[in-house]
Amino acid sequence: MGTISEKILSRAAGKEANANDFVLADVDYAMAHDGTSVLTVNAFKEMEMEKVWDPSRIIIPFDHIAPANNETSATLQKEIREWVKEQGIPNFYELGEGICHQVLPENGFALPGKLVVGADSHSCTYGAFGAFATGVGATDMAEIFATGKLWFKVPESLRFTVEGRLGKGVYAKDLTLYLIGKTGIDGATYKAIEFYGQAISELSVSGRMTLCNMAIEMGAKTGIVPPDEKTFDFLKNRAAASYEPVYADQDAFYVKEPVYSAEDIEPQVACPHQVDNVKPVGEVEGTHVDQVFIGTCTNGRLEDLEVAASILKGKKVAVRTIVIPASRTTLLAAIENGTMETLLKAGVTLATPGCGPCLGAHQGVLGEGEVCISTANRNFKGRMGKGGFIYLASPATAAASALSGEITDPRTV
Repeated sequence: MGTISEKILSRAAGKEANANDFVLADVDYAMAHDGTSVLTVNAFKEMEMEKVWDPSRIIIPFDHIAPANNETSATLQKEIREWVKEQGIPNFYELGEGICHQVLPENGFALPGKLVVGADSHSCTYGAFGAFATGVGATDMAEIFATGKLWFKVPESLRFTVEGRLGKGVYAKDLTLYLIGKTGIDGATYKAIEFYGQAISELSVSGRMTLCNMAIEMGAKTGIVPPDEKTFDFLKNRAAASYEPVYADQDAFYVKEPVYSAEDIEPQVACPHQVDNVKPVGEVEGTHVDQVFIGTCTNGRLEDLEVAASILKGKKVAVRTIVIPASRTTLLAAIENGTMETLLKAGVTLATPGCGPCLGAHQGVLGEGEVCISTANRNFKGRMGKGGFIYLASPATAAASALSGEITDPRTV
């Protein structure tokens, strides 16, 4: 018997690994972005290491403060660029290529059955492809850079089943927020969540990435969608290595197995200042907003931009609206199919592919008392400016709100 997590960590450790065991596992791919690579490289040097264990399996994208917002950031990024060259790391993605959690899947590093570790908490995004993917701190990442290995406690698993189909105007983000609201921000602490059911299988790859991206917001170690034909189609001519899909055994043990009905889910909004402070859109409809932000590793993909464009087509936004595609590839696709033209004609502001204001560093930080409805994954106090208020919602709800200047149910637009 075995869950997906137990099976992947057993393979990576070279021995049977059960929940709550401690194992030393071989990491398949390791990632650190501009924000965490600085600390990782410093720790690596303090360990008096000269060469990384395998340059081809290290990925370093610049996305968090890209372009640099001040001289300090620019200098630190310069140092990492020099270190990347010195180490001969081929998988370096310069500013403008996009957010790490979009860049890795696009380039085939998020693979079924693999152990993928990132120096970023939302690395659980890669579980959308059937990987065991999780985030670690910079010191742990330095250990991986040096040895290719890291100690893990094998997590217990939860099995979430969502039966039925999502209704009109209800998207993967609404499903995700609904589950977080039901589970709580610590309801899945250090657990692996496996997602099943018709509503999950009908999600696109992008929708599954949204779902797994926010598993960390329930306290989970990772979130995993079992791979299927949608996964394999996405990976055709893209996978960076051969892979073997992993599935749970029929008698696998789960701590809890809640079942939800997709028909019960309507557009959801997470209200300040906690991600699990989730309410149906109708309960907060009419709330004034100063800014709308559509993007991030949660909802900056092509289908997200297309949904927003379908609502904004032929209209004008009523408040400042920032759109940041998750990657250069996404931006190019949105240009080629006319989505970006529609958005720009509606009055949105386009910024460099990357994280943007999500982490409160630049490109749309809020002023004192300002309100933003955002498609990001966190709304903690101070996240996007110390005096701001953040509501989290789907691209559809965000776009509908951009038209009115207040939180709006997308089903009414």
